[in-house]
Amino acid sequence: MHRLRSFSAAKLAKVFSRWSSRRLKSTGGRPSAPLGSRILTNPDDMFKHNMWDHVQWTEEDKENARQRAEENSSIQIPLEEQGKFDTEACQYWDKFYEMHQDKFFKDRKWLFLEFPELLPSGAQSQATNRCLQVSYPQPAGSSTDTENTQQQHEDPTHHHRNTDTPSQQESCQGAAGKNEAAAQSTAFPGQHASFRILEVGCGVGNSVFPIVESIKGTDAFLYCCDFSTCAIQLVKEHPDYDGSVCHAFVRDICEEMASFPFPPQSLDVILAVFVLSSIHPERVQGVVNRLSSYLKQGGIFLFRDYGRYDFSQLRFKKGRCLSENFYTRGDGTCVYFFTKDEVHGLFSNAGLEEIQNLEDRRLQVNRGKKVAMHRVWMQSKYRKSYPPSPY
Repeated sequence: MHRLRSFSAAKLAKVFSRWSSRRLKSTGGRPSAPLGSRILTNPDDMFKHNMWDHVQWTEEDKENARQRAEENSSIQIPLEEQGKFDTEACQYWDKFYEMHQDKFFKDRKWLFLEFPELLPSGAQSQATNRCLQVSYPQPAGSSTDTENTQQQHEDPTHHHRNTDTPSQQESCQGAAGKNEAAAQSTAFPGQHASFRILEVGCGVGNSVFPIVESIKGTDAFLYCCDFSTCAIQLVKEHPDYDGSVCHAFVRDICEEMASFPFPPQSLDVILAVFVLSSIHPERVQGVVNRLSSYLKQGGIFLFRDYGRYDFSQLRFKKGRCLSENFYTRGDGTCVYFFTKDEVHGLFSNAGLEEIQNLEDRRLQVNRGKKVAMHRVWMQSKYRKSYPPSPY
């Protein structure tokens, strides 16, 4: 682990100076969003902030990370023991929320800087102004000056019981072909809203309540679901929960026949933040297919999750690996680490077109312990395209 945490001043100076000067020149002297604009140009400044953006890895960094991942996955959990992480997943996550309640993760007030598409146009500027008044996003669940080494949760990697088999991952795109007008003839929550959002794996509402605050007074409606009954109960008991603009419900998105309280082709936005990584990699495609069937034409799927060789992957001990790049934490929850190509495949195979597919590389700093950690997250936006014009 020492080789992953130690960076020489000379090496950092060379890497950051070369890269940041090139970026500053290309952006007219001012790095722009998305993904932050705090650039480390002087390694002596490393411990002045908790996070530095747009970090470029050296070939040595990449090789060290690859070797560490290969090492910690060399011993895998026996197949006969892996089943409990499926069958008992709900119990693991309910225990997590019973223990931590709503105290573990921070509200994601940074959401609207990265994902302005979450809101109807009338609410975007107001939400963005609120975001700019807070410090730039540090991943929820990570302390500013201390590293949580026991839970290994940098953000809610939510928990959906994986009961279907790979052969059951049939695309639900056909369901989207139903007559939308007929489907919407049955009353459902948010029926009269002109802009509908779904967050899957909402946990205790760290995205929910910033969104609710921003859509009040607009014609938007938020649906939020989670696999954990305990989590949804905490959402509904929150003082800011407002049934007039939000509907929270328990749902396992891995269940092939899972129903939702809205018809196909009725959503403008689907948000999945640190959610799909908790699902077995062989089952994720079926989940994305099914969820995508609920998007309107022109609707957008917003995704943020763990990237390959993120520090949280490299610090796993031997014997925690389930399969390649897929691990279980000490509390029984699971996490997968994606590549850009994998993310693109998931959404394009579901019939969505790429708007954004980025690898967000940052340097996270523990100022108390003088430790620097390479973080890697994926951030993507994919749209359900309109059918070609017959003319």
